Amino acid sequence: MFGRCLGASLLAAALTLVSLQLGCRSIVKFGESRQSVAARRLSRQGLKAARQGDWTVAEDLFSKSLDVSNNNDAAHRGLADTLWLRGRRNDAVVHLKKAVQLSAGDPKHLQRLGRMYLELGRVDEAARQCEIALQSDREWAALWALWGDCETAQGRSDSALAAYHRALSLQPDYPYVQLQAAEIYHQHQRHDRLLATLDRFNGASSSAQLTQTDGGIIPGRADLLRGLAYRELGRGDEANRYLIAAAEKNPADVTARLQLAAASISGGDSAAAQNWLAQAMRIDPEAVAASGWVRSSINQSEMADNAVLSALEDSATGDGIRSAYQPVTGLARPGDRR
Repeated sequence: MFGRCLGASLLAAALTLVSLQLGCRSIVKFGESRQSVAARRLSRQGLKAARQGDWTVAEDLFSKSLDVSNNNDAAHRGLADTLWLRGRRNDAVVHLKKAVQLSAGDPKHLQRLGRMYLELGRVDEAARQCEIALQSDREWAALWALWGDCETAQGRSDSALAAYHRALSLQPDYPYVQLQAAEIYHQHQRHDRLLATLDRFNGASSSAQLTQTDGGIIPGRADLLRGLAYRELGRGDEANRYLIAAAEKNPADVTARLQLAAASISGGDSAAAQNWLAQAMRIDPEAVAASGWVRSSINQSEMADNAVLSALEDSATGDGIRSAYQPVTGLARPGDRR
């Protein structure tokens, strides 16, 4: 009898101990849950502030979220994007790498990290992130767009074009990729293919669709490419229409203005030529001089000489806006006509 009572007492004590242990674990687990909830709430608030363009508030909220719980990959990603936009690029990379680690290689984090590396000129690292992401997700157009950009950066235009085509097969209405592919066609002088690629381009939706997954789109770029293609195909009226549109959309574009000046000279419209050249000189006189356009086209007439002098005088008091033209784009200036 005594043995039975003792056994029952020991069993009750053991059950009590187990209950206490489970209770302690539940309390700890409940505490962790409250931390996670608080961290996620702060992270969502940070994302809202970022969408509203309030980067200082966003950075503060994401930082507070990580103070509560450092294991929130969304907070690390949000802070990385915020720091990047505020110019703290190295810190941004650190946090995004942490987001990749915590998410076990989320393709969206890997793609963004690859884009950051590419913009920093770290092409091999960018390509590596893209390769890893493609192992998990080969149906996301933005990954193929990034892969195309990595190949472009390494001078492999054929491979880049194949990647852009894959992206467009997954997402036909993709303005950034359409422009990237058109740029390669321009470099290869495949003007019909360029025009066909941009036939679906919707300029009105490009700004709305542009996100941090892609690089930037220069205003009027599609019109400039079309204008240059039509010029090479001998379709002057269409070329001029698109070049004028490019100049209107991008006040910093020298290329379109020089092309229009050359077309005006060919058409015998000296006043229009003087106007376009003066605009180009006010924007970037160095780019105009470096193009060789003045020597090859302007000095053929006294009118053009006067236009150059007038434009130079105007440029001395101008705002000195820099051209959006970049040598790496392959866009031809008038002196580069093939």
